[in-house]
Amino acid sequence: MSRVYNFSAGPAVLPEEVLKEAAAEMLDYNGTGMSVMEMSHRSKAYQEIIDTAEADLRELMNIPDHYKVLFLQGGASQQFAMIPMNLMKHGEADYIVTGQWAKKAYQEAQKYGKANKIASSEDKTFSYIPDVSDLPISENADYVYICENNTIYGTKYKELPNTKGKLLVSDVSSCFLSEPVDVTRYGVIYGGVQKNIGPAGVVIVIIREDLITDDVLEGTPTMLKYKTHADAGSLYNTPPAYGIYICGKVFQWLKKQGGLAEMKKYNEKKAKILYDYLDESRLFKGTVEKKDRSLMNVPFVTGDKELDAKFVKESRAAGLENLKGHRTVGGMRASIYNAMPIKGVEALTAFMRKFEEENL
Repeated sequence: MSRVYNFSAGPAVLPEEVLKEAAAEMLDYNGTGMSVMEMSHRSKAYQEIIDTAEADLRELMNIPDHYKVLFLQGGASQQFAMIPMNLMKHGEADYIVTGQWAKKAYQEAQKYGKANKIASSEDKTFSYIPDVSDLPISENADYVYICENNTIYGTKYKELPNTKGKLLVSDVSSCFLSEPVDVTRYGVIYGGVQKNIGPAGVVIVIIREDLITDDVLEGTPTMLKYKTHADAGSLYNTPPAYGIYICGKVFQWLKKQGGLAEMKKYNEKKAKILYDYLDESRLFKGTVEKKDRSLMNVPFVTGDKELDAKFVKESRAAGLENLKGHRTVGGMRASIYNAMPIKGVEALTAFMRKFEEENL
């Protein structure tokens, strides 16, 4: 069977070139006579893999020396607890709730201290990003938390919040490496890799060194202290070794594409094809305020649930997979991450045009 165009929100499409390289190295990585899957994480060969991956990520994101890069497990969801456990020094933090994942992080933080919801877009099913230029930042807040790109709802912060001098913590799971970022504007920037970087099982945390201390919430497990992992170079225990290896290959692929500035241009070009069609379509419409549209996740609906279901069924038969929207929004969602080629988006819009003609 030939490969489909996979619009899944995560685990998601990976660059074909990376998959082919990994396949070629499956039985014998670099003359070791074994797969990376079988390799000791304490071996010289593996140390080289993780060191190279970190160096390439630092280069791609221009990460300053006073930030640590950690390759961890537990997904972004485990960070919902790890962040307050490690950073709530005064027992208080501010949260901007723009989707399900920010909401879950906010709810989790309430277990560890006072979490303040200082802005939200829940009133309109998270279809926009609230004004974050002048927020009621709490005097005692240890940090301000955002989810920068909302996978389910298809919104993206175009401007970072004015935190009035407070630390910014950002979950970038679904926009990781899709465009350049200024790492110095964040205390912590993190994301699960299964959307835009690699296979499920790895979360990358980029954290300012002065935030990594033993001064954590009482009762914090050893495995949930940033210091544990920072001191051990992400090798305190067996890491998600194979997943990190694939992430490393994706970093190299991104460098070959010209880096993050080039990826942003490519992603804008891709998203424009789909959004331009949605704006002119008589059948389909986007669900997000135009100014807040994500380049990565594009939800859309027909307004008729039966027609939506028909579209999802027929699109699958046409080799366009995983277009069903999240249950909280309904309709459809196309996730068009870095590895989705323009041809995939063109195939989708061509199919949508045909479907529109046949069903209006």
